[in-house]
Amino acid sequence: MTSQEDRPPGAATLLQHHPYRAPEGFAGLQLPVYRASTVLFDNVRQMRERRWRDKSGYTYGLHGTPASFALERRLADIEGARHALLCPSGLSAIALVDLALLRQGDEVLLPCNAYAPGRELAQETLAAWGISTRIYDPLDPASLRERIGANTRLLWLEAPGSVSMEMPDLRALVALAREAGVLTAIDNTWSAGLALRPFELGIDVSMQALTKYQSGGADVLMGAVLVRDDALHDALLDAHMRLGLGVGGDDVGLLLRGLASMPLRYAAHDASARRVAEWLLRRPEVERVLHPALPGSPGHAYWLRDFRGAAGLFSVVLRPEFEPARVDAFVDALRLFGIGYSWGGPMSLAVPYDLRHARAAVSPPVGSQAQAVPAEAHYLVRLNIGLERPEDLIADLEQALRAALSPRTGVA
Repeated sequence: MTSQEDRPPGAATLLQHHPYRAPEGFAGLQLPVYRASTVLFDNVRQMRERRWRDKSGYTYGLHGTPASFALERRLADIEGARHALLCPSGLSAIALVDLALLRQGDEVLLPCNAYAPGRELAQETLAAWGISTRIYDPLDPASLRERIGANTRLLWLEAPGSVSMEMPDLRALVALAREAGVLTAIDNTWSAGLALRPFELGIDVSMQALTKYQSGGADVLMGAVLVRDDALHDALLDAHMRLGLGVGGDDVGLLLRGLASMPLRYAAHDASARRVAEWLLRRPEVERVLHPALPGSPGHAYWLRDFRGAAGLFSVVLRPEFEPARVDAFVDALRLFGIGYSWGGPMSLAVPYDLRHARAAVSPPVGSQAQAVPAEAHYLVRLNIGLERPEDLIADLEQALRAALSPRTGVA
């Protein structure tokens, strides 16, 4: 009679505990995708001794897999960092920096052109926890000097502003912060870590939305926080663990695949965007083109000094006589440009922004001498130039300008 121990396991058990193991020695161009919450150990002693903080081993999927460790290492190497942490989105990466480095009674400084969700995080959520926010003009270092106070702990930088595209003098702002003992963090998404290496300028923390160029497909949400300093990394790592900021294995695999072509795609976005921007400069409907790589754009000299390239994102200020409804009609008339937030993907995008509302929200410093965008300009349109042929994009912009803003529609 067969004993209970001798009976072969049933199908339900075999599906969980199958003895087959694939032979070693397989190597492919891409790393495997690891989907894991539970990580298995050989014995209890190994489980108790293994540590996750130094990335020398694996304890739980939230703390990393071979693929996520590889992605962090590659991102750090691209940007010249020592450490990188992955987050579910760019905004969650901003939140990680704020929550790890600020305490009740502290103050954070934001530029007046700050990424709106990051500003709202500070002015609403952090404020409820006793952390104050002060706004400064990124094109006026004197504005920053006046606003650094005894409780200031963190200075956020954007290069350029994510809608109005001003390029600040990063070296001057960082020097003021360092003199006052204030940590600096930069949203480096626009440069993708390729066009700007912030640690070479003395910046303490770099944050990126990997949703953009690292992915390249407009189908993945992820962010990263990068540092060189070990103590800063430890503070960020503790907050990262306590907040449970995990990323999925499939998303990590997509990001690793996208990184291989990122330098080529970034260069293509850059070249096409400059071509389209230069064409728009000559259009009679256009008041101003805000592209850091173009002479005359706010902070162009600082871009020329500190950057090795430019993204495919820039903004266009239309003539002030075009009321918002007609600017919206121009965007609606575009055929190749999608209407949608985000950027860095293969399809070109267009989004109109009301600068009056933006100015009211950020309360720029009174008396600033660094007015970047004409005060009379009501609307601008931010363009993400994708991977389409630039001649086709120019033709699309031309027909949309003609359809919505030509003299026969009531504009002289």
